[in-house]
Amino acid sequence: MTSKVSASDYSLQSRLLISFSVLLFVFLGLTGLVLDSAFRNSIEAGAADRLQVQVYLLLAAADEEDGEFYFLEDLQEPRFGQLDSGLYGFISRPSLGVLWRSDSALALSLPDPQLLRQPVGVGETLFTRTRNDEGEDFFVLSYGILWEDGIGEFSFSVMENAGPYYSEISDFRTSLWSWLGGVAVLLLLIQFFLMRWGLSPLQRMARDLKLIESGSKNQLSGDYPRELRGVTNNLNLLIETERKQQTRYRTTLADLAHSLKTPLAVITGVLQDISDKPRSASDRNIDTQLDSVGEQLERMNQIVTYQLQRAVQSGNASSLARQVSVVATVNKVLEALRKVYVDKSVQFTADLDSKVYFQGDERDLMEVIGNVMDNAFKYSVQRVAVAVRHSKAEASGVEITVEDDGAGIPEDQQEFVLQRGARADTLVQGHGIGLAVVTDIVNSYGGEVLLEASELGGARLVIVFPGPAPGP
Repeated sequence: MTSKVSASDYSLQSRLLISFSVLLFVFLGLTGLVLDSAFRNSIEAGAADRLQVQVYLLLAAADEEDGEFYFLEDLQEPRFGQLDSGLYGFISRPSLGVLWRSDSALALSLPDPQLLRQPVGVGETLFTRTRNDEGEDFFVLSYGILWEDGIGEFSFSVMENAGPYYSEISDFRTSLWSWLGGVAVLLLLIQFFLMRWGLSPLQRMARDLKLIESGSKNQLSGDYPRELRGVTNNLNLLIETERKQQTRYRTTLADLAHSLKTPLAVITGVLQDISDKPRSASDRNIDTQLDSVGEQLERMNQIVTYQLQRAVQSGNASSLARQVSVVATVNKVLEALRKVYVDKSVQFTADLDSKVYFQGDERDLMEVIGNVMDNAFKYSVQRVAVAVRHSKAEASGVEITVEDDGAGIPEDQQEFVLQRGARADTLVQGHGIGLAVVTDIVNSYGGEVLLEASELGGARLVIVFPGPAPGP
């Protein structure tokens, strides 16, 4: 199956280089054709001039008697006397044909018998090209005269082999196109390096944007040309605005979470106080109702927390995120969990690759690792293992594995626990909203969460984040 390449697949440099190449080859091609034609015309004009001189030599030496021509002296051009020398002389008349031919033309078979019978006006010159049966080319020049005795009009003609002339033309043509080809290649190379130099600020901008996307830089910096400064300033402003909006959005949601949690906490405290007061046997029904209200308040608290965390992490797979050390985040979470579960004496084993980095928001990574490791510590019997490495499917991806030796999650509930968008009030008892939040965060980055049975005896959770998108 063949794939079509659209215009958008070509870089700006490629487009300019292709456009210049087409223009260059058209220009040099036309230049070559013009020079070739001019040189050919010059050669033929020079041949005509030389043949004209030979005609004058014939006229100067010729004499006529009783309609026959003879020469009183040897011709100055020795080739007229050499058989098949390549230079041939003729005297002809349209009505009678050839009346005289030089010794060089005695064995020559004329390519066209009617060639020398063509009428030529007195004082006029006729220059033509012809070819014999063997494929040899000849230049023919005929000059019309009126003989002084008034015996009639005659044509003095000279024929010369055109091979040497065309050989010179061929040599010139080969040299011409070789030089033009060399000039074309040289100009293309010069143009290529000039375009690379001219477009280097755009390439540098693309590299800087890639570094910003990967989290290695915060904004476009450097001395850009005047034409690009407006673009870079606007991009920096856009990046800064986007980050401020993210911060403002998170702050607003955090305030909202506190605003909702505080009334719920107050209501829960009041109910607790009421529940702690002694009651008579007739009021024990109230205790049951208060327990139901408390349970629903806890459910409301979980739902509010879950939905707010989903809103905070939604869309956080931003191209303006920074690189975060996964190992450093694991160590922070581990330090906190060891304090929380100090009485449990959990044996922790780790296989951590310090060169693994997560591209995204550090708070999202902290939320994911915190929830997963907290569950592992909470439901383990004695052992917890964590591994951090590059993804097997993608060298720049991140793979985090957390497993414990607890009771695990029943196989028939594993798929539901990791289901994206599962309601908080229907989550598996004991695991709260943690795994659902983890799944939503990982999915927002285009990753995946795998829940398996651990060799330690409990649950094994594998979290895979994809690597950064390839740069331009």
